[in-house]
Amino acid sequence: MSSSKIALITGANKGIGLETARQLGRQGITILIGARDAQRGAGAVAQLKGEGIEARVVPLVVTDAGSIRAAAAWVEKEFGRLDILVNNAGVLDYATETGPSTVAQASLRATFDTNFFGLVAVTQAFLPLIKKSMAGRIVNLSSILGSLTEHGDANSPIYPARLLGYDASKAAVNMFTVELAQELKGTNVKVNSAHPGWVKTDMGGAGAALEIADGAKTSVALATLPAEGPSGGFFHMGVHMRW
Repeated sequence: MSSSKIALITGANKGIGLETARQLGRQGITILIGARDAQRGAGAVAQLKGEGIEARVVPLVVTDAGSIRAAAAWVEKEFGRLDILVNNAGVLDYATETGPSTVAQASLRATFDTNFFGLVAVTQAFLPLIKKSMAGRIVNLSSILGSLTEHGDANSPIYPARLLGYDASKAAVNMFTVELAQELKGTNVKVNSAHPGWVKTDMGGAGAALEIADGAKTSVALATLPAEGPSGGFFHMGVHMRW
């Protein structure tokens, strides 16, 4: 059993997930790259190892129950526990997000399958291993776009956003965060939602305000919270977001 902390990041072969892996790895944490495409995951592992970071790839499709079970069984066999789970995998299909009056049911289901149902399934599968950690940390990647308060505020920068599938899936993630944190109150496990910011990724686009290195900072901070840190919150760069 490894003496260093073990962190699994889903959707970690690129973007914010890979940078989260890098920043955690620099702290001496063993990184498990969760990736749908094992080859791309292996590429990310090679990149991290080239930077002196201990990393391994874990084939993991968050919408596939068999894949999730296999990944959890492998982590249990190899490490016996999991200290950090960063639920980073997510999708946003701009082409099908046509607005609340016209968005197709298939688009909503596809978005929720990854962003919410997959996130919940992964968390439930790995929770027994996280409970074995001395300081389990679960970080759920949410978004300011999941905030009902921001959507209802005409002065908010996201007020005009009409990405119903993505927005609603992130609101659901926030609810899961709150309820799971309450259920685990009094344990060594902390659960929080992270808003990474508007980041220059494939999803965020080149015009986004933040570099990828900054986009990972909130996830890294929540993944390494001290014992007195918060649980059941929604944060960006240390600031609690409006639900």
